[in-house]
Amino acid sequence: MSKNTMTGFTLIEMLIVLAIMGILGAAASYFYGNSAMKAGRSDAKSGLQNVATTLGKCKSLYGSYNSPNCSISNGDSVDSPGGKYSIAITSAASTFALKATPAAGSPQEKDTDCTSLSLTNLNVTSATGAKPLTCW
Repeated sequence: MSKNTMTGFTLIEMLIVLAIMGILGAAASYFYGNSAMKAGRSDAKSGLQNVATTLGKCKSLYGSYNSPNCSISNGDSVDSPGGKYSIAITSAASTFALKATPAAGSPQEKDTDCTSLSLTNLNVTSATGAKPLTCW
């Protein structure tokens, strides 16, 4: 009178579980990628603020953003602290504009939402890309 019952998973059940795991994995990958891009933008923001501070000190000491006595000046390019962005400097005696663009080979080159970030001496921020309002 022993009943021969088999227990375990069927092939259909295993396929359903694998499909659910695949969907969850794809979603996690997408959200992680976006978070990494946003985190990379903080490198650009930090770099822009550092250069703006340096130029502000220069103006305080020498009366001009583009004084030859300054460590950085018009036409220079500086790397961001994390090296993910290159910051171009355009300065005159009383104004400056900074533009951060992804460094060559940086993962930030894939950031289509924010292709560049900019900052001026008036602390005006701007950005280019598919979603520039979300960059700052």
